[in-house]
Amino acid sequence: MLKNLKALLALVRPYRAKVFLSVLVGSISGAATGGGLAKGAEVLFTQIFDGEKGLSNTEIILIAAVFPVLFAVIGVATFISAYLINDAGLAAIKDLRERLFNHLQRLPLAFFQSSKSGDLISRITADTQMLQLTITFIARNVIAQPAMVLAAIGYLASVATQNEGVLKIYLCLITLPIVIVPIRIFSKKLEFKARAQQEELGALTNNIAQNLDAAREVRSFNLQDRENLRFTERVTELFRAQLKVVKYSFSIGPVVEIVSSIGLSIAFIIGYKQGIDGGVFTGIFLALYFTYTAIKRLGTFSGELHKGIAALDRINEVIDQPITIEDPENPIELDTIQGNIDFRDVTFSYSDTPALSNVNASIQKNDICALVGPSGAGKSTFANLVPRFYDVSNGQVTIDGVDIRSFRQNDLRQQVAIVSQDPVLFDDTIMENIRLGCQGSSDEEVREAAKAAFADAFIGEMDLGYDTIVGERGVRLSGGQKQRIAIARAFLRNAPILILDEATSALDSESEKMIQEALDRLVVGKTVLIIAHRFSTIKNATQILVFKDGEIIDSGTHETLHSRCSLYQSLYDQQQNA
Repeated sequence: MLKNLKALLALVRPYRAKVFLSVLVGSISGAATGGGLAKGAEVLFTQIFDGEKGLSNTEIILIAAVFPVLFAVIGVATFISAYLINDAGLAAIKDLRERLFNHLQRLPLAFFQSSKSGDLISRITADTQMLQLTITFIARNVIAQPAMVLAAIGYLASVATQNEGVLKIYLCLITLPIVIVPIRIFSKKLEFKARAQQEELGALTNNIAQNLDAAREVRSFNLQDRENLRFTERVTELFRAQLKVVKYSFSIGPVVEIVSSIGLSIAFIIGYKQGIDGGVFTGIFLALYFTYTAIKRLGTFSGELHKGIAALDRINEVIDQPITIEDPENPIELDTIQGNIDFRDVTFSYSDTPALSNVNASIQKNDICALVGPSGAGKSTFANLVPRFYDVSNGQVTIDGVDIRSFRQNDLRQQVAIVSQDPVLFDDTIMENIRLGCQGSSDEEVREAAKAAFADAFIGEMDLGYDTIVGERGVRLSGGQKQRIAIARAFLRNAPILILDEATSALDSESEKMIQEALDRLVVGKTVLIIAHRFSTIKNATQILVFKDGEIIDSGTHETLHSRCSLYQSLYDQQQNA
């Protein structure tokens, strides 16, 4: 448990002054409870109920006033302690969430291809929330307990030196070590069950995310019953996992209470047999009760700590993922580039099977280079290596003769504009979605880019124009409209390297013709990579690379390749016949 506690304390280390002050003030609250209330009860019962009746009203009031004073001290100290520890804890959780999210922004795309988005969302939200609950529990139930135990034991020791026979009452303390055994057993089981619960919660979140992201497909294929069944199965698994956590969480308290009650019963019997004064016995009884209560709360603390650590472990699994694509220590400054791209003996693998193998290619400035081949041949991988979304396994990719790993990633990607086949729009205005292409652009520059992409007309027809909110992933726009917004981003960026992943595939024939005209102007003076799915989009290509099984098997113009490359000829003729 000490190791887990250190891991939790490491989170709040930047706020250790508040934590220390919280513990200090909490200790005052605990000492006032464990020792102060026990002594106050002894004085009250001895002098008022068991003593002589000659006390004046003033003396009675002063003795009775001890309790309001003690509870005032306890209440104020408890509040201050809880506020300070929550302040530190919530700030630590905020820092952790930011650290986790920032780390996700730096992880390579390969990580996300092997991870489930719903599970990652769960780690950012549910797991950090579990940690927050753990810290809150500590604030409310744990900080004052050690001081309470020490103060109660101190009171018991002082009473033992002043009253004969009290030592025999302390035989009931033999039950104290017994509670440690069930606490350890249940805590170990609870850590395992809590992690299983968080895993199931992550799986459920992923299930929900997938369903909401595919709302149209679910209805198109009548998958509602299937999705309901899958959701029910996930919810049931989470329910079972949560129930196991509840079982072990709430088993610790009753076990400690049963053992504690045995000790208190022994104390009662021994006190009666020894003829201990009623006031003294009341103080002893309260001190023992506070001791057992503190131990019970410390026992539940162990369980809560293990739940928090299970959540922290899941968070650290992401934070510990290595940043495999790093900026160089001494980057080469990159202001503008010519746009000459070379692949030199490039090999790249997502797993054991190479996606590209010993690829060599030279694409010069002003080249319009089309990438052609069957699905999975390596076209997208080839294009994704240029902005360094992945690092090559062997070989190098150069721009203007310089290895792209010598540049800062931000500088490199500023020189590349990408229009994907399935453009992603954020839940923001059209204006801001276009401005993503160059975030420092003025409103007028955004409008000019939209005009160049033939998007200004349909934007002007909307009630709010450029201030129209497009919805999550641009759900309020048609496919062609989203595509033109994405193309407008590329116009706005005006980068020397342009990657088009079948940028006109979602447009009708009339829009496609307009966009093609716009693209013809856009590509002038730029190095262009076109990931071609339709051969009609590569008629202006100055160079075509033919991919098969991760290799470039041929290159040249359309006429050259159609006459000599059987794969190219087959792919082209299939589309023409279709």
